[in-house]
Amino acid sequence: MKSRPFPLDINCDLGEGLPNDGLLMPMLDSTSIACGGHTGDEKSIVDALQLAKKFGVKVGAHPSYPDRENFGRKHMNIDHKLLRTIIFKQIQFFEKLCQRQGLAMHHVKPHGALYNFAAINDLTAYVLIYLMEEYFPDAFLYCPAESLMAAMAIESGIKIKREVFADRSYNDDLTLVDRSKPKALLTDPQEVIEHIGWMVNEKKIKTITGNFIPIEAETICIHGDNPAALKILNGIRANFGQ
Repeated sequence: MKSRPFPLDINCDLGEGLPNDGLLMPMLDSTSIACGGHTGDEKSIVDALQLAKKFGVKVGAHPSYPDRENFGRKHMNIDHKLLRTIIFKQIQFFEKLCQRQGLAMHHVKPHGALYNFAAINDLTAYVLIYLMEEYFPDAFLYCPAESLMAAMAIESGIKIKREVFADRSYNDDLTLVDRSKPKALLTDPQEVIEHIGWMVNEKKIKTITGNFIPIEAETICIHGDNPAALKILNGIRANFGQ
């Protein structure tokens, strides 16, 4: 099932309390698992790790602002030293649980507002880059394609995978359209497949305004909370030789 010709690593954010992890996991190459910031606890992490181990899926930590009330989707003004400690503890906890399951932590991918802000803010990006350099040098950092964080990470020499989103709309500056706006999350499987087609075949993103922006990416994310996630993954197989 993993010998697929699709050119990008297919990833999904799981362990977030939804009932579809078991359906989505077999169709993934890698997964980012919530590790306590926006949601998640030891049981949910272990459950996701065991599923990933069963299906041979690479696992990564999905740390967040400490904001369960807003599911980590609102920016928080946190002192950078404190933020570094908060993120480190989440990743460290996840890595220890990986080791208990006999798994290696493949990557770290910040969640939600932390991910979006690190894409454009150098101090926040550096918090993540510093942690990868100092404590998790063997893992990849998943970064938004063409972002400030990706550029800083490359300059720092850490391992990265540049990420695009199959089911999210983009602004012309390649930031994600805010989830409060219409069409931020794409739920029509055919529309998502067309969106992916531009990324894969032309190495471009079609933005919300209809412009086409060049991108380079190694991994593509489908959100586990997308109601059409399973149909989208099936659509990838049907349309890209899966």
